[in-house]
Amino acid sequence: IDDFDIDESLRKITHTLAMKNEEISNFVCTLKQSLDNLEANSGRVQEDLESEFTSLHSVLDEMKENMMTRIKQERASRTYELQSQLSACSKALESSEELLELANQTLCSSETDGFTQAAKDIKDSVTMAPAFRLSLKAKASDNMSHLMVDFSQERGMLQGLRFLPVPATPEIQVSECQVCDNTVTVVWSLPEPDSKIDHYILEHRRTNHEGPPRIREDYPWMVVEGIKELEHTLTGLRFDTRYLTFRVRACNKAVAGEFSEPVTLETHAFNFKLDAASSHQNLKVEDLSVEWDSTGGKIQDIRKEKNRTNSPMHSPARSALMSPKRAPTARPGRDRFTAESYTVLADTMIDAGHQYWEVRFDKESKAFAVGVALRSLGRFDQLGKSSASWCIHLNNWLQQSLTAKHNNKARTLDCPIPNSIGVYVNYDEGVLSFYNAKTKQLMHTFKTKFQQPVIPAFMVWNGSFSVVTGLQVPSVVQSGQRKNSGTSSSNASLT
Repeated sequence: IDDFDIDESLRKITHTLAMKNEEISNFVCTLKQSLDNLEANSGRVQEDLESEFTSLHSVLDEMKENMMTRIKQERASRTYELQSQLSACSKALESSEELLELANQTLCSSETDGFTQAAKDIKDSVTMAPAFRLSLKAKASDNMSHLMVDFSQERGMLQGLRFLPVPATPEIQVSECQVCDNTVTVVWSLPEPDSKIDHYILEHRRTNHEGPPRIREDYPWMVVEGIKELEHTLTGLRFDTRYLTFRVRACNKAVAGEFSEPVTLETHAFNFKLDAASSHQNLKVEDLSVEWDSTGGKIQDIRKEKNRTNSPMHSPARSALMSPKRAPTARPGRDRFTAESYTVLADTMIDAGHQYWEVRFDKESKAFAVGVALRSLGRFDQLGKSSASWCIHLNNWLQQSLTAKHNNKARTLDCPIPNSIGVYVNYDEGVLSFYNAKTKQLMHTFKTKFQQPVIPAFMVWNGSFSVVTGLQVPSVVQSGQRKNSGTSSSNASLT
């Protein structure tokens, strides 16, 4: 064996030894930390135990003092009654003995003079004597048995004092959970009632994967603490993933139990992004917000985006999971819309089912429109000006008006201009409805037959708007649509 091999072997041994030393050193640090934690935790539980027993002693001392006071008050009250009765009887007896002695003396007297009068006086005195007006029944009893105690049951309870047990694991009742109107109600139960439970902790996490949580998830757990009931309702959610996973655990004063088996609930909703790449050059598109920019804000945004990677929302893996279908993007370097169209489309097509989304807009915008369009919408076409688009149009230029437009025909809408509009599409039934997003009041309905997939479409001039996606079709909208199905709409003349 040459020197090189020996040197290499020694280096390997040295490296292995160094790694082992580091491993042992880290373990030593862990043990020391565990010892420190043990000291701190032991001290904490001892203090808690001392505090609880002190509190228990205080309660017992207070109860003892109250009960002793009750006995003393009862004894004092009865003593007063009996002493008063005893005093009255003693005085009556003394008076009666004096009369009796006087009567005997009169009877034994040999003097006949005044005997008749003396006898009459004694008779009157006896008649009026207190002894004949006294009740010879005691006013108070000497029995105090009603204030006796038997704490054998309570003593047994005290002897049963134990350290708090770990709460049982809850089970989420999937059949009782509800998902509706972007609200989720989660219901769970315990194997058996537990009066020691103080509250529950519910955790939920967004995911695009059905089934149990994976080791690495895209989204963190969100925590809801201090739940006192066996259910909890989450409101105002935005469903931008296919599922929500839930788990819950019970907590008593000291310790939390194990989490329940995770349950995954489907959260179907319509999600899309705005296709900034094909939007009009005067529209500044940032995520789901759009602002009209007379200087051509889109050009600067494209320069900024050159060195920025795509967000996960546009990743192929995510796109493959989403339904409805993603719309193909325009060819690079070509403006999809130009002139005075001021249009931006969503990146997702609707070719089946029913969908809903909302848009909040600046009511001071010179012009604003929201609706749907076919892919064949011309690059010069304003929304509602051709057969390829349907919309509600707000005009603040010269005179304010709110109209429903399609194929260059317009119907003036006689309703207040809301701050936010909800858009409902039932592709299979050929229904496009617009609602006041806050009150869910129907503003207008187009009834047609969609021959091609449609895409959410927006237009703004001298103004701004923002889109809200991840929304389920509101139940009040669904029920209203069912009620109106099969009936002719007065608003259908534009189709």
